[in-house]
Amino acid sequence: MAFFLSAMKASEIRSSMEKALEEAREAATLQELERVRVSYLGRNGLVSEIMKGLGSLDKSERADAGRAANEFKDNLCRVIEERRAQLQETASKAGAYFDYTLPGRWRGLGSRHPISAVIEEAARIFGRLGFTVAEGPDVETAYHNFEALNTPAHHPSLSPSDTFWLDTGELLRTQTSPVQIRVMESRKPPVRVITPGRCYRRDTTDATHSANFHQIEGLYVDRKVSLADLKGVMAYFAREMMGPKVAVRFRPHFFPFTEPSVECDFSCHMCNGSGCRVCKNSGWIEIAGAGMVDPRVFRAVGYDEEIFSGYAFGMGIERIAMIKFGVRDIRLFYENDVRFLESLA
Repeated sequence: MAFFLSAMKASEIRSSMEKALEEAREAATLQELERVRVSYLGRNGLVSEIMKGLGSLDKSERADAGRAANEFKDNLCRVIEERRAQLQETASKAGAYFDYTLPGRWRGLGSRHPISAVIEEAARIFGRLGFTVAEGPDVETAYHNFEALNTPAHHPSLSPSDTFWLDTGELLRTQTSPVQIRVMESRKPPVRVITPGRCYRRDTTDATHSANFHQIEGLYVDRKVSLADLKGVMAYFAREMMGPKVAVRFRPHFFPFTEPSVECDFSCHMCNGSGCRVCKNSGWIEIAGAGMVDPRVFRAVGYDEEIFSGYAFGMGIERIAMIKFGVRDIRLFYENDVRFLESLA
């Protein structure tokens, strides 16, 4: 909007200012307020025209008119900014208005982490066989983690390159087997427990290894326990965890705390034992280490090896989860990528 006026005197300028201030205060929207600003303060607005006409006034009137023009501009700028702030606050409050008649928005409850899900499922399976859950500390003594388990002092697992040793002489447990020692120290046979939990080893992290991982181990001690009992338990666990067609085989092995010792393999549930990429075309997948409890372990906890016998087994939770869910990289379990975790739920 342009004004083509003759030179305005101070009284006329102040009269126009009052009109402009009233229009600014009464602007109902930001758009209306912007129109007021452009009309009076824009490049072709009234204030600009007043400034251009000051030179045509008498010298006696020019100074007073100039002061009035500057007052017009300053006052109108201030009122426009105040009104703009008021209108913006009103608009913000209107946008934040809560309509209690609208239906609620459902938030997903999430799901258990796949590692936790496998631990819970394994606990339920062994629970049906009479096993109870036992837990122990993550920071262990060398006695419970190694010595009581018949691990010789020269064994590589005692090396600082394999185990996280603390300044106190304690260590971060490398397995959940020390929980079995603590259970046997506190109970008389029969003992039938599983010991799920977190373990720590100085492994270089890659697709199949992690310095922090989870194990579930089992122990059964009673009179006349045999290797056949162990095989029956592992066969039942394999079918319940991996499917009804999964078979179990034992291969001779060596562990310091069991004698005889075996490696326990499950037939590949992906190819039913015919050979595939998952089982490296062997038809079998290594799952657990197991065996009959060594008599030296019984002597360490005060059990009479002439009366009692027992078996123990241990398996990695992440390994079971990777096979069960078809995950190729163990690191995916620890990255907290919700998209990955939801895909396994």
